[in-house]
Amino acid sequence: QVQLVESGGGLVQAGGSLRLSCAVSGRTFNVYTMGWFRQAPGKEREFVAAITRGSGSTYYTDSVKGRFTISRDNAKNTVYLQMNNLNPEDTAVYYCAARVGTFYRTAADDYDKWGQGIQVTVSS
Repeated sequence: QVQLVESGGGLVQAGGSLRLSCAVSGRTFNVYTMGWFRQAPGKEREFVAAITRGSGSTYYTDSVKGRFTISRDNAKNTVYLQMNNLNPEDTAVYYCAARVGTFYRTAADDYDKWGQGIQVTVSS
């Protein structure tokens, strides 16, 4: 049984930073391309970032480019999302997701496994 567990969320002031972690258990981590999504109240879940297996290529939605960094540590079975210069529009529940495959995807339906989500709140 594959499990994804997020940590590191919380409340931060605008301009601050947070680092989210997602620990994956139950299957060899390096078969997964990993993604981060977020969902704000009343909005659809949206793609934030992804990192492929193998080469570790990274992809970001335009609104977070230059502020967020996704990375993975295959030895620790963990993917990270470093979030800098946060603003109130980044407030959402953040989800870690995994898909078996080499290529990233931006659609939530293309990911097979999901974490429970973690709240990130940015105050102005």
